[in-house]
Amino acid sequence: MPLCIPTLSISPFHQTLASSLRIFSTSKSHPARYSNGRGVGFGLGNRERRCFASVNGVSSRFDESENGTVKKRNVVEHILLLRAKSDLSDVEEKDMLDNLYTSQYQMRGILAISLGRIEEPNDDNFTHAVYMRFQTKEDLSKFYVNSYYSQVLKEHVMPYCDGTISVDYESEVEDDILPIFRRGEDFNYGAECILLISMAENTLAGAIEDALATLRRLIADSQSLIVQATEGLNFNKTESIYTHAAVIRFPSLDALEIFRGSSEYKEMWRHKIQPITKKTLLIHFVVDPVGTQLM
Repeated sequence: MPLCIPTLSISPFHQTLASSLRIFSTSKSHPARYSNGRGVGFGLGNRERRCFASVNGVSSRFDESENGTVKKRNVVEHILLLRAKSDLSDVEEKDMLDNLYTSQYQMRGILAISLGRIEEPNDDNFTHAVYMRFQTKEDLSKFYVNSYYSQVLKEHVMPYCDGTISVDYESEVEDDILPIFRRGEDFNYGAECILLISMAENTLAGAIEDALATLRRLIADSQSLIVQATEGLNFNKTESIYTHAAVIRFPSLDALEIFRGSSEYKEMWRHKIQPITKKTLLIHFVVDPVGTQLM
């Protein structure tokens, strides 16, 4: 629901902002797509609000403060990948994604969420992806053991899936409402890209940092193509073999393809990533603002 006010006070941050839930086509040719609605605006005028964030910090596109620095806030990113059964119907898919999406309204702690059907086949046969943002590790821990969420998984997810994996990591974003909660025009649509990396055993720490630094520089240099990006070290080792993860929101599929098709990206992948990894997974799903408003 569009809302424009001159000031906005939110305390504490774990209180979820109200938003419109938009559910989109669930046919096999037009997969289910979800967004957070139009979000909240508060006196930003026409300023463009794009940002890049990483654990170590990289120059960004959003407005800086008067002293030239950008205030950052720690966040925790949660990724859930689903491997749906081959006979999953449109009705079952909608039930699964609806209940996962609306979980943000039934419990505290979820700052942002997006989910949808993975657009391209992958070696692990994952079919759907869920991305959530939390303020702290404690909020994420409470989420994992929340009885409502456990019920959603038991009744609306696992009956439709053959397997899942989860990845969790810490990162930073600009300390402002729109980038923290992923609200505003830039987050209403686009392509959510998820990169998972499993570093090879005995890889030197310097080689890992060099590869990640190269990825950060590439993202920073491609900021005209990117709405927001975070990356970090996976601390949920019991759920996944992956050691590192990144989530990158592109404004469109075209922007994603330009990024992946660039010579800089291909060089980074060939010379920095592949030599030190034993497994990688790159998937994406579409977030689209058009659809039928249910709430």
